[in-house]
Amino acid sequence: MGLESALRLVFPPACASCGAPVAEEFGLCPTCWRDTGFIGGLVCDRCGTPLPGEDEGRAEYCDDCLTIARPWERGRAAILYRDKGRQMVLALKHGDRLDLVRPMAGWLANCVRPILVPDMLIAPIPLHWTRLLRRRYNQSALLSRALARKLGLDHCPDLLIRARKTDSQEGKDRDTRFRNLQGAIRAHPRRRARLSGRHVLLIDDVMTSGATFAAAADACLAAGAAHVSVLALARVAKDA
Repeated sequence: MGLESALRLVFPPACASCGAPVAEEFGLCPTCWRDTGFIGGLVCDRCGTPLPGEDEGRAEYCDDCLTIARPWERGRAAILYRDKGRQMVLALKHGDRLDLVRPMAGWLANCVRPILVPDMLIAPIPLHWTRLLRRRYNQSALLSRALARKLGLDHCPDLLIRARKTDSQEGKDRDTRFRNLQGAIRAHPRRRARLSGRHVLLIDDVMTSGATFAAAADACLAAGAAHVSVLALARVAKDA
């Protein structure tokens, strides 16, 4: 018996959410899988929110993306920010559950494939240094690194920086969220050459209004990126 088989006997695979026995490492049990809210079917091609109807192979857009100017081109999200999905996002963000990064990167890889392009540069939404010091890690950077490795794409964890500390977005309306992020994110001055002429894929843990992605996309384009797409682990969806 090999070491891996022996370890599986002593420490059998457990659900990444509830700890129940599962067949594969880093998987979810049937109950948690059902309650996680994976996004599939027809989605908005720009922000990834679920849409009613059938996917007929053409780009469709939600009401917000039809009325709000988005500086990025395409977007996707892996899960809905509710129920088990929300619990796991918060566990990663505030509960030091770094073991969740591996399965979450797999979910991101599955949903992002329709918008991947060759030579894409993957980068996370940055944290301000004071928040990074308090939290000790940037969950979006952990996800973007794991995703880049899984897809075999270039990764730049410090492509962007938070130029100023911003208030929490929680509880703010859409307009206030956009004002709060205005001018807060910039391209790292030493990383401009890496994004010049490239298609950048920005990664964040949660997308609500899109204000953070918009600020980051504007920063990339201002620094010379040719295109920007976005990918969120979880999407806050109005009618889901």
